[in-house]
Amino acid sequence: MSDQISPLAPARFPDLPAIAGLEAAIGRAGFYKHARPDLLLMRMPAGTKAAGVFTTNAVGSAPTDWCKQALSATRGNARGLLVNAGCANSFTGPAGDAACKRALTEAGAAIGVETREMLAASTGVIGVLLDDAKITNALLHMKQAPVSWPEAAAAIMTTDTFPKGAGATCEIDGVTVNIAGIAKGSGMIAPNMATMLAFVFTDAALSAPILKTLLKAETETSFNSITVDGDRSTNDCVLLFATGQARVPPIADARDDRLAAFRQALSDVLRDLAIQIVRDGEGATKLVKVVVEGAASDASAKIIARTICESPLVKTAIAGEDANWGRIVMAVGRADQPVKKDMIAVRFGDFYAARDGMVASTYDEAAMSAYMQRQELEITVTVGPGAGRAVMHTCDLTKRYVEINGDYRS
Repeated sequence: MSDQISPLAPARFPDLPAIAGLEAAIGRAGFYKHARPDLLLMRMPAGTKAAGVFTTNAVGSAPTDWCKQALSATRGNARGLLVNAGCANSFTGPAGDAACKRALTEAGAAIGVETREMLAASTGVIGVLLDDAKITNALLHMKQAPVSWPEAAAAIMTTDTFPKGAGATCEIDGVTVNIAGIAKGSGMIAPNMATMLAFVFTDAALSAPILKTLLKAETETSFNSITVDGDRSTNDCVLLFATGQARVPPIADARDDRLAAFRQALSDVLRDLAIQIVRDGEGATKLVKVVVEGAASDASAKIIARTICESPLVKTAIAGEDANWGRIVMAVGRADQPVKKDMIAVRFGDFYAARDGMVASTYDEAAMSAYMQRQELEITVTVGPGAGRAVMHTCDLTKRYVEINGDYRS
């Protein structure tokens, strides 16, 4: 184990494709004590369709409540997006709802979009009322321009150490379409809408129902398959926008074979963003892929995988570069899922620690220790004879995580 903990090197920020008709403005409202951008305003062309998936946290927040209502009321029509970092505007009651609406009204007026077609997202400290006057003042100095993806991604960060973006190009029925997305997230990350914000855009002409179907399905294997610390925020959301500037022939069903390439490209973008979030986990030094096989069902496998990924004992062992496979077996057993004890196997990369319900005869402590020094690890666990399988990504748990969250408001 190294003496000094250093953050995982960020993935290279890609050159994302341009999305025709999309504009953005970056500003500083002053939600942070230090000088940094904390406001993102985006405008989409008329006819843009949108869909979203949101946190399952029972508390929720003013912006997530607004987005759900707006997307329902407009049947997925959306032309503006306002994102602020530094204040979650969650658990702020009617005053928070009113502040959210006022901010969207002012932002909409600034870009010529009706309030009802504006969507909102906020991230930061819970329980603090949004000071929308700061946003109103910031809007006076913001100018719309073609999107600079790195700047847009940087404006929405909180404890993130690097901006996150991903993109892809594909074809729908012979028409070239682009996909580009940004995300933020580092801590308070758990499945069921991992604690984060993500905004994905395409120039394809797709209906809101199709976007919703695709987004819901692909979120399960991306943002809902990562965890940093097991905590689920009040503000999580992923919004998917289709500007319609690429004239795709009409498609009425999300299951249409003509969407196969688009569906795969969207999946790739969402998974890329999700893994970048885990890579940037607060204080993380290891990116860990956990594969569970042989479960009674995929759902059962996912529960087991999540239990392994969120175990503090497993995560601290990984931080210490200790292949303490007994902690993984413990996590499998306490997941309260059907398993066959005498079939349990645990593998780190290509090295077996356990097979057939006991320590592997080929177990090599030196080889295992050398493998654990890598920054990216893969742990595969077999739990029985079933066909159920799941893949989740997590990171280690270090002293730095405690420091970051202990000092979060100070």
